[in-house]
Amino acid sequence: MERPDCFVPAQSCMTLEEVVARLERCAPEEVVGVVEGLLASGHGLPPRVFVETTDQSSVAISITDAKANILYANRAFQDVTGYAPSEVIGRNESLLSYRTTPVEIYRDMWSQLSNHRPWHGRLVNRRKDGSRYLAELTISPILDGNGANAYFVGIHRDVTAMYRLQQQVAGQKALIETVIDLTPVATVVVDVDCKVLLDNHEYKKLHSLFGGVEPAKAVLGSLFPPRGSRIELPAGGFAAQEFVVERSGGPIRWFSCSGTWFDEADPNSDNFFEPARRSYMLLVMEEITEHKRRQEEQRIGALRMLLAEGELKQSLRETINGAIYQLQEPVNLVDAALKLLERRGSNDPVALSGVLREALQAGQRAIARLQENIPQESQESTAPLNLNEILRDVLSVSTSALLAAGVSVVWRPAAVLPAIPGRATALRTMFKQLVDNALAAMVSARSPQRELRVITEVVPDGVRVLIEDTGPGIAEAFRHKIFEPFYRIGRPGGRHAGMGLALVQEVVARHSGLIRVDPAYGDGCRFEVFFPSGPREFE
Repeated sequence: MERPDCFVPAQSCMTLEEVVARLERCAPEEVVGVVEGLLASGHGLPPRVFVETTDQSSVAISITDAKANILYANRAFQDVTGYAPSEVIGRNESLLSYRTTPVEIYRDMWSQLSNHRPWHGRLVNRRKDGSRYLAELTISPILDGNGANAYFVGIHRDVTAMYRLQQQVAGQKALIETVIDLTPVATVVVDVDCKVLLDNHEYKKLHSLFGGVEPAKAVLGSLFPPRGSRIELPAGGFAAQEFVVERSGGPIRWFSCSGTWFDEADPNSDNFFEPARRSYMLLVMEEITEHKRRQEEQRIGALRMLLAEGELKQSLRETINGAIYQLQEPVNLVDAALKLLERRGSNDPVALSGVLREALQAGQRAIARLQENIPQESQESTAPLNLNEILRDVLSVSTSALLAAGVSVVWRPAAVLPAIPGRATALRTMFKQLVDNALAAMVSARSPQRELRVITEVVPDGVRVLIEDTGPGIAEAFRHKIFEPFYRIGRPGGRHAGMGLALVQEVVARHSGLIRVDPAYGDGCRFEVFFPSGPREFE
């Protein structure tokens, strides 16, 4: 086959004008040879290498003259556009244009090319069959010896599917973010290092509650104490873990927290042949303050009734024991008189002995009946207890009485207390009696400043509780007698008779603890109660 008249050899010294003249004389099927010569000129590789490389490229490539008339198109051009090279050579590139591409884009394109600069962008093009596709196009100008545009090399590919996928991903991302933002509970996505990757408006509101600390890290750190500098999150996630946030001067707020793990493929190129997964946790924090407050009100109401019932039973026990105590004295006198008469033998009037015996038996029967009617203490199992919670319950139950008496309460609990094995109801009753005793002392003494201070402290081998009041205090002479049954307490406002502080000491003793009045306290009265934290046996 003879080479075409327009053929340009690899080492041609023809001017660009001469090359153009030959291109104009070429038939469409002969342009490949011309392009072969143009591409290979001045290179050491065989000309066909460049032509084959271009023709076998997977992206559409076309070469036009300065007026955008097509001089060459490779095989991929037909795959993308539907036009065979023979159908487009000699025709203008505008045959691919579609009206939905804004005119401004074409203006920008020609402005760049006219200034000898490459242009890159996206156009909506039309295939031979009339269907549309999104083309990502790069056009580079080739200049002649005078610096004018002589040719344009266009490289473009169909990115319709990619664009559709990008839009779907963006839409799904926007949908997920919208759903998360509209969720009425605090929602956040964190990685394994508790770094926040995505959050919603409700979560952002929590930053002020935690004083600037990242809420997710603060919550997870409190639920799962870190080992070293890393928080070890449970591998299986977690559900309905409750935590409370207490701010100085602010209300207590409760939250229920759940965490669920999910994975995604790691997009790092290093993992292309060995796919890896990255794990994230979806953390949901629902505020349950109102629910907990209602629960707490119900619990405190039930606790108030329980303590009131316990106080009623204790009052009955004190009353009956007091009656027994008062009755026991004459019974003992009758018994002593009868024994005296019996020792005198025959000189004793029989009638008097019989009367005394009947009186003794009647008194003993009365005492036995009273003892039978003493309310029995309820049996309660032993469990590990937090004295902060016990005292908080007592103060909640006593709030109304304290407020009515104008008593301000200072509550200073230790941040962390060791568990104390004990019986919750007995300890609540015991501490309430101490609070009631302090309240009655301040009210009866008409103390101008009425303040109740309740303090818990961790001490070696146990826990110490201090209950202080601004009442008149207890005189030194009475400090060792106040825990005796039916002893008249030596300070205004104290219990004048009964088993109150005696029962307090009994409960403390059953828990292997100690109670005393601090002799060095001079601003009122201070009761010190100590409980060991180790295991022990209960009667």
